[in-house]
Amino acid sequence: MPTVSVKRDLLFEALGQKYTDEEFDELCFEFGLELDEITSEKDIISREQGDEKAEGASDVVLYKIDVPANRYDLLCLEGLVRGLQVFKEKLEAPRYKRVSPADGGEPQRLVITDETASVRPHAVAAVLRNITFTQERYESFIELQEKLHQNICRKRTLVAIGTHDLDTISGPFTYTAKPPGDIRFKPLNQSKEYTATELMSLYKTDGHLRHYLHIIENEPLYPIIYDSNGIVLSMPPVINGEVTKNCSMLLNMKSVFCVCLQAKTTLDMVVTMFSEYCEEPFTVEEAEVVYPDGRLCVYPELAYRTETLSGDFINKRVGINESAESIAQLLTRMCLRSEVSGEGDLIQVEIPPTRADVIHACDIMEDAAIAYGFNNIFRSTPRTYIYIYIYIYIHASIEKTKRSILKFKNPYQFIKTKIIDICSEEDIADKLRKNIAETRAVHISNPKTAEFQVARTCLLPGLLKTLAANRKMPLPLKLFEISDVVLKDETKDVGARNNRRLCAVYYNKSPGFEVIHGLLDRVMQLLDVKPGRNQGYHIQAAEDSTFFPGRCAEIFSCGKSIGHLGVLHPDVISRFELTMPCSAIDIDIEPFL
Repeated sequence: MPTVSVKRDLLFEALGQKYTDEEFDELCFEFGLELDEITSEKDIISREQGDEKAEGASDVVLYKIDVPANRYDLLCLEGLVRGLQVFKEKLEAPRYKRVSPADGGEPQRLVITDETASVRPHAVAAVLRNITFTQERYESFIELQEKLHQNICRKRTLVAIGTHDLDTISGPFTYTAKPPGDIRFKPLNQSKEYTATELMSLYKTDGHLRHYLHIIENEPLYPIIYDSNGIVLSMPPVINGEVTKNCSMLLNMKSVFCVCLQAKTTLDMVVTMFSEYCEEPFTVEEAEVVYPDGRLCVYPELAYRTETLSGDFINKRVGINESAESIAQLLTRMCLRSEVSGEGDLIQVEIPPTRADVIHACDIMEDAAIAYGFNNIFRSTPRTYIYIYIYIYIHASIEKTKRSILKFKNPYQFIKTKIIDICSEEDIADKLRKNIAETRAVHISNPKTAEFQVARTCLLPGLLKTLAANRKMPLPLKLFEISDVVLKDETKDVGARNNRRLCAVYYNKSPGFEVIHGLLDRVMQLLDVKPGRNQGYHIQAAEDSTFFPGRCAEIFSCGKSIGHLGVLHPDVISRFELTMPCSAIDIDIEPFL
């Protein structure tokens, strides 16, 4: 979760009310945030570098607030205050509006050339006109850009943000790409001009910028933005030109030209957060972007959309019993203007451009639950459940990470584990002697490593890798996990579904098939499912490539197959770097929930 640092007194001034630390902590909790730390710049430096280094540092109280990673609108003081004020019903959610230039002139224009196709072919732009900055506002403006760069922009690999003083440059602007040797300009905070090649060497030792060099340094062409006089605004995603000036000079700027490479959402977020400081609050001046194929697009989009869902949908899934009018009021407090449509309990929910995190009805449902208050939701017991008594058993290493391992208080003493939900294709296919095409796996489109290629389709690989990481532990090793797997399902609106499963393994000098079979009987006893072929459960011999031939059984409940148990095939054991026999059970427990 991103952490936003805000000055306490400045925050309270913007909120129009003072709180004690405990009161503000409670307010954050109610709004779905967490007040992580109360500190100061002096305390931070003292803690990290010692008291001597902290001398002279500011002792202004800072609140460090943990914000959900998908709430980009809360990553700055302005958005945080706006969200809290609307939540406390002291303010109505503003309506953001795109406007034409006030003087009736032509909008600012950004022309994209063909050369950008090999690096970053898309760009969007907008203008914040007649804006008033103070030192605090400007610092927040820069901080928001940095938070977005680290969050939705994925450390500038997806999106690069550039903001420039429009009074020092002139359009139309050109976004193109050139060989690094052909690019020459004076970068921000430097006293002389450099070629792009020289800048790559210069910033190799820069503690901040060196992290972004790899994005373009091996490309034959580097992206570059010029104004109509040939002045370099920026070489994204690395550095702005000196024309951007420094912080002290920018406090007097009145018009900001915002350029974002690749993302409309990022642009919307920057301009909506700070449009309140414009002469006409919450308005953003449009800019035109001309693409190489001749298309002309106008930005920012600031698009509103409407979703319709029923009050019954929210009541059932949150576990409350509110009228549609009450639910509409709850959603309005979360900056989602809502009203009852007049047709039954249907609610029309307006999604503003600041809420890019709302992509599904479940996101709206979550906001309703936050506004209602999680502590106010009545706790009810599921119809079917398993009584589990747990206590801390042992501290050990699971996949090189120290964590507490919990032990069931049952005759079999199986240890509970929790494995990461993403794995490699090899784990769920080749190592289990399966064909990847038959696994119904959901693939990650652009995996960063071979370990994170697909969402797991079964729990067994994770348990076997955990055994491999704990081979030095005393035998027998008995592990289990109850968790979700993800399977492709064309009948679902997202093309996939979660499936709750139980998997357990027994690793010892002997296979221990009877132990795994006994565990099945115990689980079914806890679920109050009796042995039997019709309304109960039974097993019958089966063949599965993951298990040893003749030592595998299929599990049936009420006539429906719910999983397998048996002794694992020696090839499976060796592929997971194990040396002892191992038996396993893998069952679908959703029919019992």
